[in-house]
Amino acid sequence: MIYRTLGRTGIKVGAVALGCEGFVGKTVDEAREMMDYAIGNGVNFLDLYSSDPELRSTIGKILQGRRENFVLQAHLCSAWKNGQYERTRDLAETKRAFADLLERLGTDYIDVGMIHYIDAVDDFHTVFDGEIIEYAKQLKADGKIRFIGLSSHNPVTARMAVETGLIDVLMFSVNPCYDMQPPDEDVEMLWADERYEKALHNFNSEREKLYELCERENVGIDVMKAYGGGDLLKADMSPFGRAFTPVQALNYALTRPAVAAVMVGCRSISEMEQALAWCNASEEEKDYSGVLAGLEKFTWSGHCMYCGHCAPCPVGIEVANVNKYLNLALAQGKLPETVREHYKVLKHHAGECVACGQCEKRCPFQVPIRRKMKEAVKVFGC
Repeated sequence: MIYRTLGRTGIKVGAVALGCEGFVGKTVDEAREMMDYAIGNGVNFLDLYSSDPELRSTIGKILQGRRENFVLQAHLCSAWKNGQYERTRDLAETKRAFADLLERLGTDYIDVGMIHYIDAVDDFHTVFDGEIIEYAKQLKADGKIRFIGLSSHNPVTARMAVETGLIDVLMFSVNPCYDMQPPDEDVEMLWADERYEKALHNFNSEREKLYELCERENVGIDVMKAYGGGDLLKADMSPFGRAFTPVQALNYALTRPAVAAVMVGCRSISEMEQALAWCNASEEEKDYSGVLAGLEKFTWSGHCMYCGHCAPCPVGIEVANVNKYLNLALAQGKLPETVREHYKVLKHHAGECVACGQCEKRCPFQVPIRRKMKEAVKVFGC
């Protein structure tokens, strides 16, 4: 397993983490077998969005005796009503659901208390101008949650939440299809066929700004829907007309700024194996550029995708990281201290570029890398 720090929480989490979908409907023994396999391979992070009482009890039983070594992210405002889970903004329902969560999990705290989900601006104000955020803050003060999180599919409301300074962790839907989409309060539009009928060009600016903001503010992102509901893994379902491997899809998400982990909804040990393969995959196996580049309807031309295809540099410059820190600085309009320090600790800097152009020949997205290196020297001074 490869471990990363979940933003300013300081918690070390495995980059390959688990969604809870795969445990739905499993017996305790079946779920324990899956969890044993996951933990045996270094997985230490789980998202539990569902309020299904049976699922909560199952997770509690299979984590009994090893809770302290496991990072639990569970959702506030997820209630069980009429035999199904529903999002709620009712404080009394939220409190009852959280008490039930702790009891069924057999724990007295949750590592990340994730406010369940905010995609609409009106809903953002309902939560952040009302009782729910105050309740979350009180839970944190009481030690019942260690950190406050929020889940969203809309970069506008997600950014608004991060800008409050109250959110430590953001759960966000990240994959290359969604990253081309404009913000929308209707999550179903992310899957809408009509969105992909016309040519789509480059990264949506609102999504890029969100990732960069989280990186600057040290808000850790954990990713949902990295496979696009499984569509990206099938050529006939993918909007690109080409299939990603699970390793490629995970690597795309894990190379976005601020991303610490991907929550994968594995329904079997075989699906876990496919996801965990990312940890030991070669750079060739991780390379997703071949799926994205050269498609008539989709282009990221001129935009660094941090794919690492430019490597190796003859003088050892990590070109993708230099570009990432440069983009973060340019987006801010000034040089943030954290970005400056991250750049400083790189083994080699843009000023060492010999302008050989080999990286540009290998770049599938036509990024003017030599020009970017000169810009980086102006910004960082070396």
